[in-house]
Amino acid sequence: MDEATREAFDATGHACRAVGWEFEWAGRPEPVFMANVRWLSRYRRARCGRPAPVADRLLEVFREPRGLWDGAGLVGDRLQVLPVLFHLLWSGALKTDLVGGLMETDSLVWTEGNAWAA
Repeated sequence: MDEATREAFDATGHACRAVGWEFEWAGRPEPVFMANVRWLSRYRRARCGRPAPVADRLLEVFREPRGLWDGAGLVGDRLQVLPVLFHLLWSGALKTDLVGGLMETDSLVWTEGNAWAA
């Protein structure tokens, strides 16, 4: 941590203590996680989650964990389906492992609350 960052953190910690809060530096996120989140963030806008029938079908298809590419192909033309799939991953309606490796065509995807994922 450079001196300017240390001073900024010290000032933030002081301000937090003044109002009864705690301040803790949690460190840097894992690079693989950040790369996956950066990719998904491109699909964060609500328009990426449309058309609604595609989103609904993706939620049906991924009730059973399956590969990203295979599941998208079951829903329709991947060029139209993948943006919706990525939006659902961003929003948390679909899940995948964002830490274990970069997302790939064979990355397992499943619906939120799926018993398998627990």
